[in-house]
Amino acid sequence: MNAMSKPLDKPGIKLAAKPAEGSAGRRELIALAVVIAGLALAMEIGSRFTEDYILPSPVVVGRALIDLLTVDYMHVVITLGRLGMAIVFSLIVGVTIGLLMGTSKKAGPYLKSLVIIDTGIPALSWMLIAVFWFKDPEARIFFILTVILLPFYALNVYEGLRAIPRDWVDMMESFRPSRLQVMRYLIVPHIVPYIFLTTKSVIGYAIRMVIFAELVASAVGIGSRMSFAQSTFRIDQVMAWTFLLVILNLALQSAANLAEKRLLKWRAEAKVR
Repeated sequence: MNAMSKPLDKPGIKLAAKPAEGSAGRRELIALAVVIAGLALAMEIGSRFTEDYILPSPVVVGRALIDLLTVDYMHVVITLGRLGMAIVFSLIVGVTIGLLMGTSKKAGPYLKSLVIIDTGIPALSWMLIAVFWFKDPEARIFFILTVILLPFYALNVYEGLRAIPRDWVDMMESFRPSRLQVMRYLIVPHIVPYIFLTTKSVIGYAIRMVIFAELVASAVGIGSRMSFAQSTFRIDQVMAWTFLLVILNLALQSAANLAEKRLLKWRAEAKVR
């Protein structure tokens, strides 16, 4: 066979236009099930050597979870609504700011400086400021989540713009496109993966922050119910809410992964061997 006709195979990296995801997905599910079973077993063993108010058994926590979902399901809906609104708003505004940071020579440096300053302010400071600035609990929580999540989208989109290969830009400019065409055919397709990456990265962080914000600034929501369970010494309910939050995080992460696979199914995947 001619040397020029041999396929190039770089050691350590494998590129596949249509990667086989079934086996990888099954391995991840099996690993998740094994980890959950191991944690449940460790919890069961630990509960036999401690008091119920320190470490209840998985059965007790499961019963508490069923009771909470039956009685307090509206608190779950409220928390998910707050989380969804904050993420969607932060995505839209953050992506817009990130695009301006990367494309506007006049406004970009100022917006970048503002975003960087925001990232240096602790979440606790924003929570205390929100208590002084806003009387409505919903406004407080929305403000807290937005100012914390928005910089993630802005900075990642900005870095995505900086990562566009120069060859692509030169090729695009050779066709003398309009600004709208550059945005549609070059910038948007390139930054979409960065948007999904940011969303998957902030989901777990956003869940933790909304619970913290509800605990400080609201009388409804999962955070407030966890505070009530702590004040009544119901550790089974605290752990039940915690397990529910883990389940919600896994469900939201799975939804984001599914949306990413649907919208970016054209993208080849690199696998390290």
